[in-house]
Amino acid sequence: MLELKEIHTYYGPSHVLHGISLFLAKGEAISVMGRNGAGKTTLMRTIMGLTPARNGQVLFAGSEITRFRPHEIFAQGIRLVPQGRRVFAKLTIEENLCLAMVGIRVPDPAKELQKVYDRFPILGERRKQRARGLSGGERQMLAIARALVGNAALLLMDEPTEGLAPLVVREVHNSILKIKSEGVTVLLAEQNTKMALSVCDRHYILEKGEIRFTGTTEAISQNGEVMMQYLGVSI
Repeated sequence: MLELKEIHTYYGPSHVLHGISLFLAKGEAISVMGRNGAGKTTLMRTIMGLTPARNGQVLFAGSEITRFRPHEIFAQGIRLVPQGRRVFAKLTIEENLCLAMVGIRVPDPAKELQKVYDRFPILGERRKQRARGLSGGERQMLAIARALVGNAALLLMDEPTEGLAPLVVREVHNSILKIKSEGVTVLLAEQNTKMALSVCDRHYILEKGEIRFTGTTEAISQNGEVMMQYLGVSI
């Protein structure tokens, strides 16, 4: 579904991603792990067209989208749950969700909203509440729900558990598993190693903008040296 070939991304003269190549098959959940500054957010921004690659190729469903603008990438069915949630605080939950339908074809908006509320009941209960009154966990649920409105085929999730309490992390964990079970492909950038290993099928470990290790959950879990050297944890 998604393939990156030798991606090089810069911020001005700063070379951030150095020849990144990876792939996701349809229905997979893949994680990109690494310490702060490893390049995870830049990778997400590159795929979404927010910080376009200077060299290399991004392919979605076999077609190149490297030079597409963000709204064109969005129209392809690629959705981003940004780091820090970034919901519209002054709007209600329902207004945030309706805003996500602007520019895409949704045959029945009311039915689409009900799908969201069935998936995230807490949002349905508080649909008229302004987002600024939500807890961090509820804002994260809204950010995920907003990204899934319409024809979402690939979900990019950038640090979805950052700053959340352990109980809320469990809720996010369960939401990702449910989304995955519905056939949505997921690319997860995450520092919570335990969570990433438990929800994803394969993993890429980044350090200083380069892929240092790739493998299944079992392969990474059994490699204590890799876990400690690149992630600073032991399982």
